[in-house]
Amino acid sequence: MNICLLNDSFPPVIDGVANVVLNYGRALTQNHGANVIVGTPKYPNADYTGYPYKVVPYPSIDTTGIIDGYRAGNSLSAREIEEIAEFGPDIIHTHCPASSTLMARILQHSTGAPVVFTYHTKFDIDIARAVGDGFRKKEVIKVMINNISACDEVWTVSQGAGENLKSLGFEGDYRVMPNGVDFARGRADDAAVKAAVKEYDLPPGVPVFLFVGRLVKYKGLPLILEALKMAREAGLEFRMLMVGSGPDEEELKKMAEDFRLTDKVFFTGPIRDREVLRAINTRADLFLFPSTYDTNGIVVREAAACGLASVLIKGSCAAEGIAHGRNGYLIDEAPEAMAKLLTDICKDMDKVAEVGDHAMKEIYLSWDDAVKMAYERYGEIRELAAAGEYLNRKREPVDYLIAAAADAAEAFKRIGDVPKHFITHIHEEIEAARDRMEGQLWQ
Repeated sequence: MNICLLNDSFPPVIDGVANVVLNYGRALTQNHGANVIVGTPKYPNADYTGYPYKVVPYPSIDTTGIIDGYRAGNSLSAREIEEIAEFGPDIIHTHCPASSTLMARILQHSTGAPVVFTYHTKFDIDIARAVGDGFRKKEVIKVMINNISACDEVWTVSQGAGENLKSLGFEGDYRVMPNGVDFARGRADDAAVKAAVKEYDLPPGVPVFLFVGRLVKYKGLPLILEALKMAREAGLEFRMLMVGSGPDEEELKKMAEDFRLTDKVFFTGPIRDREVLRAINTRADLFLFPSTYDTNGIVVREAAACGLASVLIKGSCAAEGIAHGRNGYLIDEAPEAMAKLLTDICKDMDKVAEVGDHAMKEIYLSWDDAVKMAYERYGEIRELAAAGEYLNRKREPVDYLIAAAADAAEAFKRIGDVPKHFITHIHEEIEAARDRMEGQLWQ
C-alpha cells in the first residue's frame, strides 16, 4: 500500500505524536513493505533526509510564541499537495486535527483515498492553556471537530480518549487503536544503568521514583511533589528523577526547593537518547504518573517494558488495563493518597518488583505489534472504500474547504491576541488557493 502520514509535528520537534509518526513510518516500511510519505510543516534549517520514506515539508510560519514551540503549517500549499497527490496514496492517515487534517481533506479530493484520523491528545486542554476558556476556546474547538468529523474513520488511542472526544462535540463512531513503545521488552544491562545515573545520588536500597514527560502542571506534577513532601515527613527515604523539560519547569523546581526536596528530587532535563532513558527506567523502582490529561500514557508502557510498575489515577486513560496491586497501582487524585501508597508499598520492595514484572508481561505493547494492527485495518478500509462504503459520506468541494480555512482564520482573528501578520498571511494563502482552484489545479 501507499500510505500518507500527516502531522503538525515532526523532528526537529519531538513530542509524543511526532514519535508516533516516526514509528508508524519505520514499521510500515520495514515490516510491511509499504510505501510511505510524510507531510509536515517545515522548520528552518531542518534536515528531512535520511528517513526510510519521503518527507514533504510544507511552508509554515512562526507561531512558536502563540503555540508553545510549534509552527503553523500552510495546508493550502499547492506544490506540496500536488507532490503528495502524485504519490498516489491508498490511505491518508492524519494525526492532528488542525492543518494536517485540512490538508488530508484536500488531498482526498485529488486522490479519492479514504482519510483516517487518530485522536492522540486532549487538545481542549492545550487550547485553553493558549487562549483561555470561554468563547475563544469554543471557536477553536469547533474548527477542530469539524475537521475530525469529515474523516472516514476516527481512531482513538484509548477508550477514555474516545469519550473525551465525544464530550467536545464529536458525534461519530471511533475505533480504539493503541500506541506502542519502541523499547525492547527487558531491562538494560548493569553497565548501561550505572553510566546513565552516575550523576545522581541514588544510594543502594533506597527506592527510586521516576517521571518522564513534559514538565507541565496539568500532568499532575505538583501532586507528586506534595506527596513526596508528605512521604518524607512520614519518614520515607527515597529519591526521585524528573526527566523532561517544559513551560512549568522553573515553577516546579521552586516548589521542590520550598518543600526542601532538592536533596531527593533531581531534575535531569530532557533525555533524547533512548538507550539512556531505557537504562534510567531500569534503575527506577516505581513510575509516578498521576496525569488525567494523557490519553494513552506511552511512558507507562515504556516503564513496563523495563519491568517498572506505575502509580496512576483511578479512571484515567493511562490506567486502562491496570489492576491495582497486580500490574500497577491506582490511587485517588490527591497527594495524600500517593503519599500513603508510597509509604505502604515501599516496605516490601520485592513485591513492588513483582508488580513490575507483571506490568512487563501484561501491558507492554511494541510498536511493531501496534502498527501491525493498524496496517491490517488499512487493508480493510481500502476494501471498504473500493466497495463504495464511504461514498455516502458528505464530500465538500474544494471551494468549501478553502472557505473552511477562511472561517478558521476568522476564528483566530476573534481570539484577539494573535498577531496581525499571522492573520494577513492566512488570508493571502486563502486567496492564492482560490486562484489555484479556478485554474483547475485541484479538480
